[in-house]
Amino acid sequence: MKGAQLKMLLFMVAFLGLVSLYSCSGSEKHGTSDEVKFLIGVSQPSLNEPWRVLMNEEIKRGAAAYPNLRVIFTDGGNDSVQQSEDLHKLMGYGIDLLIISLDDPIVLTPAITEIYSKIPVIVLGRGVTGYDYTLYIGTDNRLIGSKAAEYAKQLLGPGENRIVELLGLQGSPTVAERSEGFREGLSDRSDIRIVDSIYADWQRDKAEDELTKSLQADSDIDLIFAHNDAMALGASIALKKQGLTGVKVIGVDGVAGESGGLNLVENGTITGTFTSPTGGGEAIQYAVDILSKEKGLPKKVILRSHQITEQNADAYIRKAANPEPKPVRELTEASPIKIGFAQVGLESGWRLAHTNSVINAAKEENIELIYENALQKQDKQIEFIRQFIASKVDFIVFSPVVKTGWDEVLLEAKQAGIPVILSDREVKVSDDSLWTAYIGSDFVEEGRRAARWLVHEIDDSSVPVNIVELQGTKDSDPAVGRKQGFEEIIRSEPNYRIVQSMQGDFTLQSGKKLMLEALAAHGSDIDVVYAHNDDMALGAIEAIEQYGLRPGRDIKLISIDATRAALKALGTGKLNFVVECNPLLGPQLMKAVKDYMAGKELPMKIITSEGVFTQETAKRELATREY
Repeated sequence: MKGAQLKMLLFMVAFLGLVSLYSCSGSEKHGTSDEVKFLIGVSQPSLNEPWRVLMNEEIKRGAAAYPNLRVIFTDGGNDSVQQSEDLHKLMGYGIDLLIISLDDPIVLTPAITEIYSKIPVIVLGRGVTGYDYTLYIGTDNRLIGSKAAEYAKQLLGPGENRIVELLGLQGSPTVAERSEGFREGLSDRSDIRIVDSIYADWQRDKAEDELTKSLQADSDIDLIFAHNDAMALGASIALKKQGLTGVKVIGVDGVAGESGGLNLVENGTITGTFTSPTGGGEAIQYAVDILSKEKGLPKKVILRSHQITEQNADAYIRKAANPEPKPVRELTEASPIKIGFAQVGLESGWRLAHTNSVINAAKEENIELIYENALQKQDKQIEFIRQFIASKVDFIVFSPVVKTGWDEVLLEAKQAGIPVILSDREVKVSDDSLWTAYIGSDFVEEGRRAARWLVHEIDDSSVPVNIVELQGTKDSDPAVGRKQGFEEIIRSEPNYRIVQSMQGDFTLQSGKKLMLEALAAHGSDIDVVYAHNDDMALGAIEAIEQYGLRPGRDIKLISIDATRAALKALGTGKLNFVVECNPLLGPQLMKAVKDYMAGKELPMKIITSEGVFTQETAKRELATREY
């Protein structure tokens, strides 16, 4: 039996109810059963939330556009063990790709890891632990928590204010990130205190019951922050039953529908919410690209969240009812897209590859590119951005020297109506609407991956490990993130110690100079060098050899970038481990520009897919390395 016929047979078995599955397809509109090429399984933990119902609807709507695609859905019924069993059933039907949304990463991550070793996996909304998936589509949960805190501070006047936080499932990364962002955002207001944190497992009824118990013990509260709108609705019901008025309720999800957050805000049931797009439509688009083996696909797509209040709820409800994009302007050969590109500099081989990728991709797409090199100086980048504004370009693209100091010039770009895309590095500004999208790496995850390899490599937890860290440019996004991620992992290893952390500038010369200083201070007591990029690692290799020690043997070296020069050093044993940071961002950048001009809302962040390399795998990669 042919593969397509087998898949259709299994699809029909599911559809006829022989198992607890249902399916949607575009067969009535687009074609016949023998055209089935790909079978996709969708696993949900439950369908009790409007947010998850909408996710399935978006997946169905997206799938209907592809005549050779069939989708099977499962509902775990709020039981993680049942959802795990559903995954095995889906694998038994011969699915080609899994789309999964989950509540309980502790139970489900092992099963997802196993499936990922066999077929592609797209994770939606609430994430898994680790990196064992093909693509994650969701929101920046820490940022949502931070935004909720800013909104809470606006709602609460001076004087003692008491907050109750309603959290999702304990152990979920989403819950931890939203809570951390919320608490960090409140840290500058000593008059605001979180008096109770209640885990309500994302469920409306549990939120109502647990909050009722809390209110019976202490009803003196001013605001409730619920991690989703279902729990916010449960909180509102509990407050009403207790006869409490004037308590503000903030939720998260912001979908349309009778019990959706948009309608709850519009009718005054809750005070406000933050949208958390489901990613269902995007999941189908990326699934087709993955199954078609398209190149340059991202690892993570972070969708933008918007604040919803009674002032704008109606506009978002109308937008949800009519989601069709409208082109920004008509493009012709006589009026091509014009981009102003302010590059940070050419400090490394990585940066040169990044620059060439953007320039070449613009040429291929017939996009006019105005390129400027800021020579590692923030004031020059700001000057170039202002020149781009004056020239009325369609887009401004830049890789910022440092994270801060951009509010004023980005506000000028926003007032001029020019969208800004950050390439490779992010900024820290008071209003994230000042930039449209970020395309690049997850620097925190790069640091984590470097540290995870080290912990695995030195599996004797009783051995002291002395580490020298060579940081990148002070306050730059890669330096901040790579340090944060590395320290996050080794924090739980009591014998791992960073004996010296030194500020460099991502150049070979600074790597060599700093390493010589570290060797003068610590000598052969150094066990590991963690360099924030390849150029500094290569400089450190020269310093170690000059000192009379053997790099890669007497001192282990970890680096980030994976340029050809680093992979050669890895292959000869002078480096021990390299985490990839992909500079070839040009094609993704041009696609984002064209999507925006076509009227599509861009994801907030597009995180590139990147690998890791050991001494054993370096030589194989070198044969196809482009930079």
